[in-house]
Order: sequence, then C-alpha cells, then structure tokens
Amino acid sequence: MAAYTTIDDPEAYFQIKTYTGNGSTQSLTLDGDTDMQPDFVWIKNRDEDYEHTLFDSVRGVTKFIRSSTNGAEQTNTDTLTAFGSDGFSVGSDGSVNDNTDGFVAWCWKESVTAGFDILTYTGTQSTQNVSHDLSAVPHFHIIKDRNNAENLFVYHQSIGNTGGLFLNLTTAEIDNAGHYNDTDPTSSVFTVQDTGGVNHDTTSNGHVAYLWSEKQGFSKFGGYTGNGNADGPFVYTGFRPAFILCKSTSETRNWFMYDTARSSYNVVDRNLYANKNEVEYNDADYNAIDILSNGFKFRNNDTGANNSGEPHIFMAFAEAPFVNSNGVPCNAR
Repeated sequence: MAAYTTIDDPEAYFQIKTYTGNGSTQSLTLDGDTDMQPDFVWIKNRDEDYEHTLFDSVRGVTKFIRSSTNGAEQTNTDTLTAFGSDGFSVGSDGSVNDNTDGFVAWCWKESVTAGFDILTYTGTQSTQNVSHDLSAVPHFHIIKDRNNAENLFVYHQSIGNTGGLFLNLTTAEIDNAGHYNDTDPTSSVFTVQDTGGVNHDTTSNGHVAYLWSEKQGFSKFGGYTGNGNADGPFVYTGFRPAFILCKSTSETRNWFMYDTARSSYNVVDRNLYANKNEVEYNDADYNAIDILSNGFKFRNNDTGANNSGEPHIFMAFAEAPFVNSNGVPCNAR
C-alpha cells in the first residue's frame, strides 16, 4: 500500500484544546501525545455569546482579531498572555476564560513542513506582491486589516484569483479583481490590488495574513456539492479529519466548524459558526457529519451545508493520515 503522507504525526502541527474557564488566570497544556508550541490560537467560548478571538505569535500576545466581526485588532492584557512550549496561558477575559464556561481552542504551529505561514505587511493602495515563506503555492488565505473595520477576506483555490469570501459574513462568493488582481499566488508571493481590507492600510504592518498550502495526508482545501439528502455527500480528504471549516460559495450561509475534540464520536453534531458569536449548537438533525478514516460525510439534508446542487468550499486538518509513510492505514472512529 502506497504512503499517503510525509507527516505521520499531525499533532506536531495542529491540536485542539477544550477547557473550562476559571475566571482568573490559567496555563493550559495541549492534550496530544506530542508537545507543540502553537503560533496561531483561535478560541471560542462555547457557552456564551462571546466573539471568536484569534491570536498569533507574529503580532504577539494579548493582540487579537475576531472572525465574527470586522472590527480592528484589539489589545487586552487579560486575554491570551503566553504561547507555551505545549499550550498557552489566558487571563480573566470572558472570551477566553469566563468562569465555568466551556471553551475550544484550535491551535496551529507555523511550519514550512506543515504548509502554514503567518505574516504582516504594509498596504500601498496600489498593486503589490507580498512575499511569504511557504516555499509552496498557498491554497487558502485569511487576510485582515489590523487597524480598520474591514472584513476578513478569504482566498480559496477552488474559487481562484477572481473572487473570494468574507469569513465574518454569510454572503456568497464575490467577484472582485481588486483583491488579488486576477493573479494566482506563487511559491514565493501573493498579489493584492488596491481594495480596502487587503491593501489600503499604509500603517506599518497594517495587515495580518494566514496562509496555508495543502500537504498530502495532513491538510486539504477542496470543494463539494450538496445533494440535499440525509445520505449526504462523502468528501475525500486523504486523512481522518480533526477539524473542518466549510461554507457555501453560491448562497447566504454560515461558516460551519466541526472538530473531534467537541464531538469525540460520530455523529459529529456540535455546531459553531466562524462568522457568529453564538453558543455551541448541538443537534444531530442539523448539518451533522460523520468523520471517517479518509474524509467526512454529511448525515442530514439541512440546507446550511448540504443544499442540493450547491457548491461549497472546505478546509480540513488531520487527526491521523489515512496511510502513514510506512504504509500503515489509520483506523476509523
């Protein structure tokens, strides 16, 4: 059996932490068998209507943006206070540590091997090439103007360089050359035109960008078409997913977030939305999926993520490769 990955241990580059807030301060250790110092931590309060908070080691601790609003970057010393050697520390702010509330944190390590790069850059208000360090073509981007109320722009390879989506909105795909100048990203640069949100802020390091390149057996940035059936479409990833984010490209829909930490067995039915501050929603009849050894499958006909004939994009990261570098297959859940 052929090997399907060069990353046998996904926990070295991506892990999920669920925890309970204590309303004070706490240091949190990731639960994986492999120690991982995260560079990007995305936290959501599962029990109350707090906004998502996104932190990274390039901008530094206590600085965050939100996926669920278009607000500028904020600084709060009671939020994420440290990136640890195998986890992170938080202060007392309710969005990251409200007493007795449940939380989830999705954590990535910046790595060329795993195809993830974090960078900041300054806008020029005219077309420019922005350098990155992936040494590979990025397939998925999130870009945010740090100092202004601008939407979070999303590039996905399935949409291409002429359009995009906004992570904080439910809107369908837009067609706007002003974002990427109708230019494909390369293994060294991506191109931005003069549109607000991606290239208007001339403040030093006025934008932050998260870039991912697909790595076989570890990450996948693809698409699928809904069938409107309780026996929903199977989506192949080439690994057993730990995390999935998906969105309709043609209709006004939410960004659905699934993971194996909040739903440890099938059916995966705990819904959070990247574009909303809402609490976690638990309903097996609403956009539930099964996570399989080589992909995921929708288990109901709800229109949110499985409307008949509707195109969708997704990003997914591995819990285990379908087949490791020694040719050993992973088990189903």
